[in-house]
Amino acid sequence: MPFLHLRVCRPSPEGPLPSDRLTSRLVALTAEHLHKQPELTAVQIDEVEPQAWSIGGVALSRQHCSSFQLRISITEGTNTKDEKARYIAAVFAGLHDELGNLHPVSYVLIDEPAADAYGYGGLTQEHRYVAARLAVSSVSQRGSERALSPPTAAAR
Repeated sequence: MPFLHLRVCRPSPEGPLPSDRLTSRLVALTAEHLHKQPELTAVQIDEVEPQAWSIGGVALSRQHCSSFQLRISITEGTNTKDEKARYIAAVFAGLHDELGNLHPVSYVLIDEPAADAYGYGGLTQEHRYVAARLAVSSVSQRGSERALSPPTAAAR
């Protein structure tokens, strides 16, 4: 259930930002590398004016390249360091494909709030985890009870 907030700056925008393509790319990369469900992935995209974004004290409007910052929230402990590293590399490459000349000082920040401090639909991720574990335990326990019960007359 990640939430992605992408801020993009293009040096001289030619037409509207391709938000649909960027969203599709980010959702696909998030599913592929972080194993997140696309139907639970939310994306917000904002475009920043090139004179309002600077790197090294120089506005991007004068550097003639694009930049981005992607901030993604995922539940703490749901991904390995290697998965996150591959995701960061894939996002950079994917946004380079979409935006063209990309400044190397473009960022991906993966926030990992604790499961009891993050959720959607009014439920925390911790609640969902515990409920799922109890459901599995209940099904498993019912199976064990059946195996230990003497056969009924109908089953004989």
